[in-house]
Amino acid sequence: MASPAVHDLNSLISSEGRDFLIRNNGDQVKISSLIGKNVGLYFSASWCPPCRRFTPIFAGVYEKLASKGDFEVIFVSSDRDDNSFKDYFSKMPWLSIPFSDSDTIKRLKELFKVRGIPHLVVLDANGKVSTDQGVRMVSDHGVDAYPFTSEQIQLLKEREEEAKRNQTISSILVSNSRNYLISNDGNQIPVSELEGKVIGLYFSVYGHGACDEFTPILVDAYKKLKEKGQNFEIVLISFNDEDEEFKEALKSMPWLALPLKDEKCKELIRYFELSEIPTLVIIGQDGKTLQPNAVELVEEHGSDAYPFTPEQLEKLAEIQKAKLESQTLESLLVHGENDFVIEKSGAQIPVSELVGKNILLYFSAHWCPPCRAFLPKLTEAYNEIKQKDKEFEVVFISSDRDQDSFQEFFSGMPWLALPFGDERKKLLNRRFKIQGIPALVALNQSGRTVSTEARKLISAHGADAYPFTDERLKQLEEELEEEAKGWPEKLKHELHEAHELVKTRRSYVCDGCDGVGSGWSFHCAECDFDLHPKCGLKKKEESKEEGKEGWVCEGDVCRRQA
Repeated sequence: MASPAVHDLNSLISSEGRDFLIRNNGDQVKISSLIGKNVGLYFSASWCPPCRRFTPIFAGVYEKLASKGDFEVIFVSSDRDDNSFKDYFSKMPWLSIPFSDSDTIKRLKELFKVRGIPHLVVLDANGKVSTDQGVRMVSDHGVDAYPFTSEQIQLLKEREEEAKRNQTISSILVSNSRNYLISNDGNQIPVSELEGKVIGLYFSVYGHGACDEFTPILVDAYKKLKEKGQNFEIVLISFNDEDEEFKEALKSMPWLALPLKDEKCKELIRYFELSEIPTLVIIGQDGKTLQPNAVELVEEHGSDAYPFTPEQLEKLAEIQKAKLESQTLESLLVHGENDFVIEKSGAQIPVSELVGKNILLYFSAHWCPPCRAFLPKLTEAYNEIKQKDKEFEVVFISSDRDQDSFQEFFSGMPWLALPFGDERKKLLNRRFKIQGIPALVALNQSGRTVSTEARKLISAHGADAYPFTDERLKQLEEELEEEAKGWPEKLKHELHEAHELVKTRRSYVCDGCDGVGSGWSFHCAECDFDLHPKCGLKKKEESKEEGKEGWVCEGDVCRRQA
């Protein structure tokens, strides 16, 4: 963001007795020699990992701009000692304020409101701030961001939009210094050979869990399409840092790749507005983007997703609709010879014995704090539901990292589970698009999906949410509305004496019992404070019942006030 303030460079970065900056070899450079140049103030430190990642990128941009003769960078260190400063500065091709001049360094940080590093402020030739978002500009646009003005960034965005309108596979993958891709045997393949094909751009990180799970699925689909003679190719855009990791990734991939750390890799992140990995961008035969991310399509349909056109997606949607309508418990939990779940003893229970019951699929793990926190609530609801309906069961689907962790967590559960490491877990994760845990999926007696939000329902209503159908939720809503008619619109409570609490409909975490609530709350908007009605009204009921002064009751414990 540009600032209207104009700074005199001499007074800005000099100090009493010092009118120079230093190079990493110890040479002194007069500040006056920078007058009339664009100057970047680079706030950074060796102890900061993001700084260490950005510095070599920025150094590459600086080297390209140095020949212009009108740009210089000044390192403003946040290192903790002189040795760290010297070691870090030795890797930089620009100037620096001496580490010993802590007063000037402190003054610059305060003046430019540096709250985090790396941070790059660029001053124009007149001393006016062009931007304080230099790190983002360099990361997004590299040397093209120069001279780091808002006008230049706007121009780049307009060029990018124009490039998208005229997009071809060459405009996406060819750079100024490279017109080829590499195969997994090291050969160079001209990008021009991809013209007229459907292309998948596979953004991935070798060693990343989600990528490592998806890659074999994509390999299977790719090989099937190749066997059918389809005009399809994949290009890996790897975000790995190490050459060995990149080579290992290519060993498992029968397709092409951009060279590791190619300048196009980061450019394509911005170009396709990537927000997650893995991502599979599909480029049509005409070079235009067909699908911004086809990962779920390939997970669900494999090679049948090809050629990823709107017409094919319509066909797949019809197939998916038919699958949902014909879904049974066996279709979800039986896969090959895996046709059972287990008890804590390890005894196998055939899936057939669960047919006709209402089932909760519980996706969870011992290492996950929210899972451990939710388990007592689910156990309480399970026991209460089982007392009313024996035709109910929960199946634990573990994301634990080893057998011992699984066994320890499962030992505290009164229900069944898939065995640890069972391949059905991946299938169910994809089927129900599990993005986070704990998660609860409710199935009715026919095996159809009733709700994928059963965790929220248990948290809000406990066992009363059973059997998790829309009809039951509507009934709960009507009961809650009726009950709320007798509640006060406002109340004062000892847990929040500063303001009155107002009866409000919202989702929240109760500040009285730490439970998750959905529906009515007694809420203070000013303090973002919430009490569940049972907590907000409980005190009044208890005080009326016991009628004793000098006591504070919290949960099921009452203590005498000090």
